[in-house]
Amino acid sequence: MSKAVIAIHGGAGAISRGQLSPQREQQYVAALSAIVEKGQQMLEADASALDVVTEVVRLLEECPLFNAGTGAVFTSAEQHEMDACIMDGNLLQAGAVAGVKHLRNPILAARLVLERSPHVLLIGEGAEQFAASQGMEQVENSLFSTPERYQQLLQAREAGETRLDHDAAPLDERSKMGTVGAVALDSMGNLAAATSTGGMTNKLPGRVGDTPIVGAGCYANNASVAVSCTGTGEVFMRTLAAYDISALMEYAGLSLQEACERVILEKLPALGGSGGLIAIDREGNVALPFNSEGMYRAFAFAGDAPNVGIYSE
Repeated sequence: MSKAVIAIHGGAGAISRGQLSPQREQQYVAALSAIVEKGQQMLEADASALDVVTEVVRLLEECPLFNAGTGAVFTSAEQHEMDACIMDGNLLQAGAVAGVKHLRNPILAARLVLERSPHVLLIGEGAEQFAASQGMEQVENSLFSTPERYQQLLQAREAGETRLDHDAAPLDERSKMGTVGAVALDSMGNLAAATSTGGMTNKLPGRVGDTPIVGAGCYANNASVAVSCTGTGEVFMRTLAAYDISALMEYAGLSLQEACERVILEKLPALGGSGGLIAIDREGNVALPFNSEGMYRAFAFAGDAPNVGIYSE
């Protein structure tokens, strides 16, 4: 049996050493370290991969450093619309929500869709009504707001742009980084993946990216791999990036690293796509490729010291 392992990400983009202050860098490292260690502890206690990715992404949603849950970016209408997806590699079950405004932890709503509904994806008010019927608290949309995110909206408006939160140029101390996700292999050999996001700054109300689309931003299959993506969502959707990793492994016989490089370094850039992904295959191999300057990331095997990174090594 392969050793249990978890990997997490907090977004990929124009992240360079010259743009992050040492204090801000340490905040990201500390957050990533604490959260990946929590997942590691759960795996060491024989928790399921599905439970581990659920809890780890919930913690990432609670951290205002990242663009998911608290700290989500603003739409052009000055609101927050969030998306999330979770997938169980054992039974190929998935649950997702899109465009939710009043659920503190969208990933928990996605888990409810997986376990307690006959559907895979619920959107907007319907998703919120379903979550409420299952006991989830409704919160004010302003709960997710931070002053830094509002400044990003004003800057994007002034520039006449819809932008990924990590694409501010130049990046400064007020900028916050992207989509969050987790993938895990548990002691029983099961894989799971989860992804959550606030989307793009100044996006049109109703815009949905790759995050809640099974196979685009999130995918898990015990026969191959678990994947969580971050980057230019429209291109990840057009290429079915997460599923493509699995397909290249299953049908073309590529290794995890080969499949990831084909998608992230060749297919996505050919269509103008930037970003990265985290992936764990059924053997416990880990890949964290990105074609941008950096990606907030961490991974940890059960019993080993965690590995945390931000920049291209």
